[in-house]
Amino acid sequence: MISFPYKQQETGPATFDLALQSFRVVFMGTPDFAVASLDALVRSGCNVVGVITAPDKPAGRGMKLTQSAVKKYAVEHGLNVLQPEKLRDPEFLETLRALKADLQVVVAFRMLPEVVWSMPPKGTINVHGSLLPRYRGAAPINWAVINGDIETGVTTFKLQHAIDTGNILLQEKFPVGENETAGEVHDRMMHIGAQLLVRTIKGLKDGTLKEIPQASVSDPATLPHAPKIFTETCHIHFDHPVATLHNLVRGLSPFPGAFTHLDGKILKIYKSEKEAGTPDVAPGQFKTDGKTFLKFACKDGYLLVKELQLEGKKRMPVEDFLRGWKG
Repeated sequence: MISFPYKQQETGPATFDLALQSFRVVFMGTPDFAVASLDALVRSGCNVVGVITAPDKPAGRGMKLTQSAVKKYAVEHGLNVLQPEKLRDPEFLETLRALKADLQVVVAFRMLPEVVWSMPPKGTINVHGSLLPRYRGAAPINWAVINGDIETGVTTFKLQHAIDTGNILLQEKFPVGENETAGEVHDRMMHIGAQLLVRTIKGLKDGTLKEIPQASVSDPATLPHAPKIFTETCHIHFDHPVATLHNLVRGLSPFPGAFTHLDGKILKIYKSEKEAGTPDVAPGQFKTDGKTFLKFACKDGYLLVKELQLEGKKRMPVEDFLRGWKG
């Protein structure tokens, strides 16, 4: 799952459940999206006996070692942290077994080998950012928005051999606004998923959840997938309908960003609006008054740019850009 560089938000109220204190949970995750789930587990009373996250990595201009968002949270809350380079390392596996977890939880982490996910008696569950079996893959939030879906959701499911194919435990749907970006959906989903995870663990502990095979919900082969986002995915082709391009812009915002070119430089567009009609210039050409608007002709209208970033500059509203642009 793509991790967006947004500041971690406060989660909603959580109910402390004394019954969960006897339930030993190992949590695996890395970015902010995972922190919301870890926080929900801690505040609900789960006995989080271990947190597995990525090793510290060099980052920034000084290339200083940087901790993952999950590690920062775990350290601040006195949780036991493990950062294996390799998940098959015998020493790590021995340490993991010694934690005697009843259940493992995976949120925005790497793919697990069977020796890891099959270890606990209750298995390993994952929080996935779509309504499985729709959007299996690395970028479910992005592709749901790119495809113009008006509804998405979160799924908790049991891990098995093939990625994102395990039995469904719980799902929760929510609407997607026609101008909502992937980053905005991500921020809402992160908290919805955290609460769904707590409900899932309570259901697993008391034995009230029924596992649902994904094939019984719908034929996955006929449903949209969510592959990795590559550079070509982000390239705006203005011979497409304006609605398609508007969805592409918001589906790739704030990261990695849909782009075109202006003045021989890369121009990333983060927010846009649709203007229907028949353009009087060729697709890809732009019109502007130099003060308030910049719009690119598409197949059946104009893509109005609202927020953008020209290569070498900061991200800014279009009005601020036009004040300093000499094009």
